[in-house]
Order: sequence, then structure tokens, then C-alpha cells
Amino acid sequence: MKKPTWKIAGINFDHFHMGDLLRMAREHPQVELVGISDEQPARMEEAIRKLGVPRDRSFTDYRACLEKTRPDVVILCPAASKHGEWVKNVAPSGVHIMVEKPFAASLKEADVMVAAMPKGKTLMVNWPLQWAGSHRKAHDLVTAGAIGEVLNVWHFGGNRGPLWHGADKEEKTPAQIAKEKPKSWFYKRALGGGSLLDYLGYGTTLGTWYQGGRRPLEVTATVDEPKGLEVDEHSIVVARYAHGLSKFETRWGTFTDPWTLQPQPQCGFVVAGTEGTISSYDYDDFVTVQTRRKPQHHRLAAPAPKAPNRNPVQYLLHCLDRNQPLEGPVSIRISRIGQEIVDAAARSAKAKRTIRLTEQG
Repeated sequence: MKKPTWKIAGINFDHFHMGDLLRMAREHPQVELVGISDEQPARMEEAIRKLGVPRDRSFTDYRACLEKTRPDVVILCPAASKHGEWVKNVAPSGVHIMVEKPFAASLKEADVMVAAMPKGKTLMVNWPLQWAGSHRKAHDLVTAGAIGEVLNVWHFGGNRGPLWHGADKEEKTPAQIAKEKPKSWFYKRALGGGSLLDYLGYGTTLGTWYQGGRRPLEVTATVDEPKGLEVDEHSIVVARYAHGLSKFETRWGTFTDPWTLQPQPQCGFVVAGTEGTISSYDYDDFVTVQTRRKPQHHRLAAPAPKAPNRNPVQYLLHCLDRNQPLEGPVSIRISRIGQEIVDAAARSAKAKRTIRLTEQG
């Protein structure tokens, strides 16, 4: 039986990950990349040049894009505080939607996004680290009971800064960064900027995955206050669960980028359980394990994921083809808990006090 062809459009290029996602769509054998849209034409030029998107398939009005290309799936990459607005803009056209991380700028906004989806249509929140072989291997080991019941998760996440690189991790010059910084949403509080909102969801969402979907009782957070900036570049968050503490740290300004050369501390996860520990660092092809039977540190191979888990486009279409629910960090169930923790952390940092999750609306 011939597999269906999925028509995909990319709308709103606020986040530079749009280029990566469109490339994944273009390379998928079941996908026709039917259109792209952004209010700023210059931001579409790279996709037009690299992916061969025809100019008559690029639009500055998202409504024209939806009407003329009639996609089945829309990839959205707006600024964090605009996720709810853009899902509400696009959802009435009856499409499945993939939103690039984070879920939203608030739990209320996340719930608005879910409510806006038409019946029978899927909303997926893409967390790129879900597709890393090391983190998938760590989860497989946790699920298999290799380290017993999970008690603690530590996460350190970040990079040199959001303006140092574009699609496919192409590095930018200091001059380009200086030019972009004053107008970038990453550095505007009202648009959901700052390292906490940019990166904390990675730790809290994959951390919830490792925790088997358990929610913390309370959250305590602190952030730096860089001179001349209205957003943070460093946050440290502690979540207290009934069974123990977990810590999530975000950093714009690591010494090196983890996909090029791991900084110190390394970006990734350490998971501790009743029977052992696992360290899983970004982009490694192995994890390091301790167990009661073998307490010496030993490496286990973490090969690149196989289909349908190579990338988010592949996984989403796999689930849609089979009418299967999404699982893991990209699912609404896990992503929403991650967002609850992010919400509590943002409130805690602002109020300079501990926030109980029961206080969340």
C-alpha cells in the first residue's frame, strides 16, 4: 500500500530551529514541503536558498499560506510568549501542529494551545534532546529498571548564547550577534526571553520523562541579573518531590557549545536511582552507568536512534500514519508537567521564595 504524502508548511521563523525542522521535512520521503511564511521576508531567504522553496510558495501573510497551500501539518517556531497566539491563528484551518520548544511562556498559555486544537488533530511540542541517542538510551535503562526507582535528576543545559548560531548550528560573527541582540526576542522579557524560559523546559520535561511522569511538590529558583539586560542568562532551580530533590540549571554563556566541545560542567543529565546511576551527556554516543552489581563506572553504547525516532518530523508522521498517541517529552502529558515546573520556577525567581505546585492555576 502506498504511504500517504503529508503536506507540510513552516510558519513563523522567530526561532532559528525552523531551518532544521524544514530540512527534516524536505528529506522525509512522505513529505511535500508546500510553503513557508514569515512577516519578515528576509528570514525566509535561507530556506528559499538552501531548501529550494519556490518564491511563489513563500508568504508574508500566514493566512494566504494556509489558504493557497492547504497543508496537513504546520510547523510553528514563534517567540516563546507567542505560542498560544500562533496556535490559535493556525488551528482553525484543521491542521496538525508541531511547535518548537518551549511549550509556552506560561501554563495558562499551554492550556490555551491544547484547547484551541480541533478534535482529532495532534499538537506536538518538539524537544530536540528527545532525539539524542544518549538520552534515549538513558530512558531505556530507566524503564528497564537498571537503576531501580528514580530518586534524583540533575540537568545542566545551555550554550554560548542563542545568537551565536543559526540553522544547522552555523556560527555567526560577533558583529552579527551585536546587530541582532537589541532586536532579538530572546533578550526581551515580554516575549518570553531569557535562559530560564529558553532552556529550563529541557531539564524539567525530560526530567519528568525520567521520573515516570511524577510531579514535584514545590520549586525554588534563583536567576542572575546581568547588567544592561532585562532577562536572565543563568538560572538554578531545585524541585522537591515526595521521594527526593532534583536540580535543573540553565546557562547562556557556557565556555564552549556542547555540540562542538562539551563545556565544564558538561551539558546533559545525571539520573540517580535506588540501585544505580546514569550520566547521559548531550551528543555522546554512550552513557555511563553504575549499579550495585557493577559499581565501577562503565560505558554502554548509545547509538543514533532508529526510525521512527531519528527526528521529530519522522516521529510525528509515524504516529499520524498509525493513529497512535505521542509518547515521551513531545506528548502533552509530559510537556505540561514540565511547563508547570517552569511556571513555578519563574514565579519563584520573581518572588524570591519557594512555590508549591498546588499554587499553580
